[in-house]
Amino acid sequence: MVVNNKVDSLSYDVEAPPAAPGQGAAAASAAADAHRHAPPPAVTPATSVLELHKVSVPEPRTAAKALRQRLGEVFFPDDPLHKFKNQSSARRLVLALQYFFPIFQWGSEYSPRLLRSDLGISYAKLANLPPIIGLYSSFVPPLIYALLGSSRDLAVGPVSIASLVMGSMLREAVSPDDQPILYLQLAFTSTFFAGVFQASLGFLRLGFIVDFLSKATLTGFMAGAAIIVSLQQLKGLLGIVHFTTHMGFIDVMRSVFKHHHEWEWQTIVMGTAFLSILLLTRQISARNPRLFWLSAGAPLTSVIISTVLSFIWKSPSISVIGILPRGVNPPSANMLTFSGSYVALTIKTGIMTGILSLTEGIAVGRTFASINNYQVDGNKEMMAIGVMNMAGSCASCYVTTGSFSRSAVNFSAGCKTAVSNIVMAAAVLVTLLFLMPLFHYTPNVILSAIIITAVVGLIDVRGAARLWAVDKLDFLACAAAFLGVLLVSVQMGLAVAVGISLFKILLQVTRPNLVVKGVVPGTQSYRSVAQYREAARVPAFLVVGVESAIYFANSMYLVDRVMRYLRDEEERALKSNHSSIRCVVLDMSAVAAIDTSGLDALMELKKVLDKRNIELVLANPVGSVAERMFNSAVGETFGSDRLFFSVAEAVAAGACKPPQP
Repeated sequence: MVVNNKVDSLSYDVEAPPAAPGQGAAAASAAADAHRHAPPPAVTPATSVLELHKVSVPEPRTAAKALRQRLGEVFFPDDPLHKFKNQSSARRLVLALQYFFPIFQWGSEYSPRLLRSDLGISYAKLANLPPIIGLYSSFVPPLIYALLGSSRDLAVGPVSIASLVMGSMLREAVSPDDQPILYLQLAFTSTFFAGVFQASLGFLRLGFIVDFLSKATLTGFMAGAAIIVSLQQLKGLLGIVHFTTHMGFIDVMRSVFKHHHEWEWQTIVMGTAFLSILLLTRQISARNPRLFWLSAGAPLTSVIISTVLSFIWKSPSISVIGILPRGVNPPSANMLTFSGSYVALTIKTGIMTGILSLTEGIAVGRTFASINNYQVDGNKEMMAIGVMNMAGSCASCYVTTGSFSRSAVNFSAGCKTAVSNIVMAAAVLVTLLFLMPLFHYTPNVILSAIIITAVVGLIDVRGAARLWAVDKLDFLACAAAFLGVLLVSVQMGLAVAVGISLFKILLQVTRPNLVVKGVVPGTQSYRSVAQYREAARVPAFLVVGVESAIYFANSMYLVDRVMRYLRDEEERALKSNHSSIRCVVLDMSAVAAIDTSGLDALMELKKVLDKRNIELVLANPVGSVAERMFNSAVGETFGSDRLFFSVAEAVAAGACKPPQP
């Protein structure tokens, strides 16, 4: 291509037809409106001077430099070593301590004012293990996260989703009632594997794997899981002794009505009353954020009141927690089992719960970080959560992560740093050492009511409605996850949801979006004729915009789709007595990458069009695409006269060439 070579361009003048004499303003307006909604006419070339520009190629790089830059973009997008440049050895040591232990960064700026802010309210959610395990899991993990975590607002502890998945997967093989010791061993071992998996992702900087759980799948999964969790609590709300170990909706409801003779009216009355109070305080706090303390303090208040009532009443119909051991977390490293028939189960459970807890923890941390205008290092969070769970598995803890509800309470209470986790751990420590006998008469029904109240917020009906309005395939993934969890199992629901999400990715990769473009009158800008009705096609030209990377998976689809567009445009030109297509322009501005199969597809498309005396030209390839083109046969085959700076220049240059015989 010759630089500064001036050629005739195209100018476009598409006007609304004038109103006929005698027509009023209303008639003229109606005529103009009819013109706006009429199909856009094809434009005819007019002459104006347009300067052509050469397509530039990035500065040549060695293979090693290109590979290093690519790996850096994948694994080190945040450039963590940048802060160490031009620093003394002592300063580098300080920066390293601050990087691996963020407490050294914010701890040096800590003040009594921040301490007053961090004295917020936190509470532990109870999961599918003995209540004492929930307290243990709210003591050691928060202390470790306060040392390693990068989020100032994240409050860690057991969460309902990970607890549900662990409980459902382990109970399929071992009954917690019949084999409680073995069940605990599997739970601790699964927690250890979850920590190893999480820390490995952070160490290898593979955090992008977690992103495969889309917002749509999580919306449906959490809604289904919330209902499953709530249904499981019917055992405590109704006072049922014999209850199914299955998690499916049908199995649970069948068990509820099959054992209706075990229902206790005293338990039902107490559970319904406290559940109503908890839900009411939740609604009040949601509508008036200043009253956050109502929902925050309601669970503890309910536990105290119900315990007092149970102690006074002492009804045998209301089951209570019973004796809880006093003291800090006992060691459980000796309970980890890495051999036997259950190893595969614990690994699978650990990976599943590890992914879910990572997704929730990082999402919560990023949410509050954006509110407070600071950054959260995703890989560092994975390391912190992973180490936290590995250490927790050796201290009678099960899978823990950042809890949205607990973090929201801390945020509303004015907590400013991770010291809030230390405060929470201190409160749990006091409880473990001195207050455990007070929970002897705490009714199990109140724990069920608290769990239902905690998980009901996971049902996001408005979020599902937004998915339906915006993306039907996302809604399908959401619905599949919801129904899979509800009707089959938690694992199946999650697997189906992830499968649909991966199918969506494959669909977008293998079937990229291509659009026919026309010029917007009065400009040299080419836009989709489907999106901009005023965009007009240029006779004898077919302009196709490729809005995706071109890979081996979609290269042949690109050829087929362009040929289909060509067929449609030729039929349109024949009906309207316009010139037949003699030039196809591919707008490559949205093609972020191309591989060897994509380059071969361009060559194949050119050969097919050459046989029909139709010229193929490329417009505006981005740097990496242009580099690969010029390093391959494509650059030689197309030559500089078929690579253009913009679509307008490609059309202008093509309009000046005489039609091929």
